[in-house]
Amino acid sequence: MKKVAVIMGSDSDFPKVKNCLEKLKYFGIPFETHVYSAHRTPDEAASFAKNAKANGFGVIISAAGMAAHLGGVLAAYTTLPVIGIPVKSASFDGMDALLSTIMMPPGVPVATVAVDGCANAAILAAQIIALSDDELAAKLEAEKVKMAEGVRAKDAKIQEEIKNI
Repeated sequence: MKKVAVIMGSDSDFPKVKNCLEKLKYFGIPFETHVYSAHRTPDEAASFAKNAKANGFGVIISAAGMAAHLGGVLAAYTTLPVIGIPVKSASFDGMDALLSTIMMPPGVPVATVAVDGCANAAILAAQIIALSDDELAAKLEAEKVKMAEGVRAKDAKIQEEIKNI
């Protein structure tokens, strides 16, 4: 199975990124996590991205706030899918990070999840890797069934409550 790289622009992103790592672990996906800054350590970020495919990665997840250019820097140096997580900071309620992550030039795509959408980034990475891993695809399918059952149970509970109105 291909690994997922989870790259943070700052260690302050880690409390939010933990949710992503927990989801990857839940699905049994191997991962590595590093802190590379698009602005402070661009050479390290570029080197990581250039070598990611050869080092067994299948997807790169990038989490960054404020001027969130990390996803774009990583995407500039690899053909692997890059998923950006715009991280909410005190400034602009995360809109700055969202816009910095989604507004990529043609030829350098960064798939972007919601602000602080760490769990969805992990699930999207799992879906990409599952294209060539039937066991992981089955786990994802089972998770969809489990979610649907949960919604049905909630609906049944509401229907019972409505009867008592």
